[in-house]
Amino acid sequence: MSDLNVHKVLIIVGPTAVGKTEITLKTAEKLDCEIVSADSRQIYRYMDIGTAKPTPEELSRVPHHFIDCRNPDRYFSAGEYGRQARRCIHEIQNRNKQALVAGGAGFYVQALVDGLFAPGRSDPAIKQKWRQKIRDQGRDRVFKMLQHVDPETAARLHPNDTQRVVRALEVYELTGTPLSRYRALPPNPADFVPIFIGLYRQRKTLYTRIEHRVDCMIEQGLVDEVRRLRDMGYTPEYNALRTVGYREVFDYLNGKFDKQTMIEQIKINSRHYAKRQLTWFRKDDRIHWLDLHQYDDNSIVNELLMYLKDK
Repeated sequence: MSDLNVHKVLIIVGPTAVGKTEITLKTAEKLDCEIVSADSRQIYRYMDIGTAKPTPEELSRVPHHFIDCRNPDRYFSAGEYGRQARRCIHEIQNRNKQALVAGGAGFYVQALVDGLFAPGRSDPAIKQKWRQKIRDQGRDRVFKMLQHVDPETAARLHPNDTQRVVRALEVYELTGTPLSRYRALPPNPADFVPIFIGLYRQRKTLYTRIEHRVDCMIEQGLVDEVRRLRDMGYTPEYNALRTVGYREVFDYLNGKFDKQTMIEQIKINSRHYAKRQLTWFRKDDRIHWLDLHQYDDNSIVNELLMYLKDK
């Protein structure tokens, strides 16, 4: 690796099903990179089909980091990811290799590049307490508790975003300091130069790809995967499993609706998720967007290499 690239890190982002995996693999092979995943669900073991995790063959092509390193009952925050991923990138660079970050988790990417300042502490018992309060008292009442102790954080969250509501309450209970105070601290950017590339497709094409992916997941055994998770004692109460593709199957297994309705719900919620991802990333003007309609796999890889050299 040339000195020119030592402190540059290519970061490939985009919505679910856009085609990040194969493009990232080909780019990594061309650059002799190691891939640092920024996917907030592929980090969990036993969740392979529903997260579209790289296959064993794909994982063997290029070294990957942050795949299969937590059980589903272990919460892994964006802040923890950011700290660990920075260390990982330093280790890759110390081996005179290039790190390539890829994924669709906006909070993970933000934590890695810009820093998130909530304490690197978590207490599963506190989390479980607040989740139980939501079940017993309702999300609106718990949200009012957050409004009381941390009105600034509450103002930027929706009451339905129970994951982040619980995290904010956990931070306050652990430290006595509102999460908003930590967010107000000066930025702590990473000590490398991020080169952001966003991949996108026209909406109709992306939605068709999403629907095809869901159909493939069902054929590959998504229902059996969720059934195995349930038999292992994992429930949709865990953060890892409160995600598209898993919560709908849990609802199906619990008799909430039939199989065809489950499939349609996964497709609808996956489209909504892709839209939220695009909304998040489009707020970041550092990202240069590439329309995949204009490239084949080889030309998109060459384009990515040019950005890494030119920036």
